[in-house]
Amino acid sequence: MANEGDQAWVKVFVSSNVSSFLSERRFQKDLSISEVKGKLELLTGASAASMKLELYNKDNELVVSLDNDTASLSSYPIIDGMRINVIDNSSTAGEFEDTSKVKKFELSNEEYAQRAESLRAFKMRNKLGQFNEENSSKLQDIKAENEKKIKEMVENISVGNRCEVHLSGYPVRRGMVMFVGETHFKPGYWVGVKYDEPLGKNDGSVQGKRYFECPENYGGFVRPLDVTVGNFPEETLNLEDDEI
Repeated sequence: MANEGDQAWVKVFVSSNVSSFLSERRFQKDLSISEVKGKLELLTGASAASMKLELYNKDNELVVSLDNDTASLSSYPIIDGMRINVIDNSSTAGEFEDTSKVKKFELSNEEYAQRAESLRAFKMRNKLGQFNEENSSKLQDIKAENEKKIKEMVENISVGNRCEVHLSGYPVRRGMVMFVGETHFKPGYWVGVKYDEPLGKNDGSVQGKRYFECPENYGGFVRPLDVTVGNFPEETLNLEDDEI
């Protein structure tokens, strides 16, 4: 059984149209509505003078408006777990949560380049990143070398070649090369493979564009680095009696 002291207090949730917060608070039931508004000023930032209070039950249904400033909380049917919603009728309600009204500081590329204390200026002074000509040149050389290797690989892969596909985390899969070249779904060179078993991800088409024909789940696209061409006999599923 609740003691007399507990009955003098009520525990409610507080919400507001000023902000999106939801807070739990305890109020003495003998407080007047005006006094409750005063306490809610600090909690919501709304002005007591422009504040309207509504009482909702646990099912989020409006019970009553707390519109008599001289009445006490106890004069209303308020119990633990209900919610007091604070409506701020002032013209500034919610303005601090509306970021669309915040004026943004913007700089053009030309203005940013002229700033002496920007990150770009720091990188330029210390020859970092794209401003390090030596490193930039090395990266360009590495990129060109990789592109050359990939192009050589592509030139040695032809449609009709038997192949093995080696992808990290997957078993080695055998199949036949059905496509070699660039695609619309990702940049760079790709090799389309028709696998000997249904271990692929498509039927030779990707995002509505067909590159070759094969049954569903027998097709796949991999990078040239993951393909080895050679005399790899076709693998077939083992359907021995002792296999489920």
